[in-house]
Amino acid sequence: MRTLVLAVFTVGVAVGIAFAQTVTIEKAPTDHAVSIPKEKLAQYFKDMDAKKLMTLRMIEGGKYSVNIRRITNAETALVHPQTVDVWVVLEGSGTLTTGGKIVDGKIVGGEPRPLKAGDVEFIPTNLAHGVSGVNGSITFLNIRWDVDWDKK
Repeated sequence: MRTLVLAVFTVGVAVGIAFAQTVTIEKAPTDHAVSIPKEKLAQYFKDMDAKKLMTLRMIEGGKYSVNIRRITNAETALVHPQTVDVWVVLEGSGTLTTGGKIVDGKIVGGEPRPLKAGDVEFIPTNLAHGVSGVNGSITFLNIRWDVDWDKK
C-alpha cells in the first residue's frame, strides 16, 4: 500500500508540475478515517521541497480538502467567495494581513499580524487575505470547505 501511495504521489507530482496544478494524494474516503502521522507529514515536506511544490492536497473531498501549503515568498492577496480556510501553522513565520481591499494584488487598509508556528487562523468567506514577510519559508495545514452545500 505504501508503495502504491508513493507511486501515485510521484506520478501526481510529475503531472502537477507539468500542468502547474495542485497535486492530490487521495480522494476523501466515506468508509474509514485517514491518519496522517507527523512522520508522513515530514516526508511530504521533503517531497514538496524536492519538487518545489507550494501546495499538496492530502485529501480531496469535492467541497472540502486538507492541504499542506509551503511558501517561501509573499503571495498575491485573494478572496474566496464560497470557501472558508482554517490554517494551522506548523513551521516558519511571516505576516498575515486580513480585511481591507485588494489593489494590484496587495491588501490596502487590512490588519497585519505575525504568523508563526503554533498559530491557528480562521479565514471566512469574502475576507481579503495574504501572506508577506516570509522568513525563509512558512508551512501550514490548510483545511478548506465550501459554504454552498445546499447548492448543486
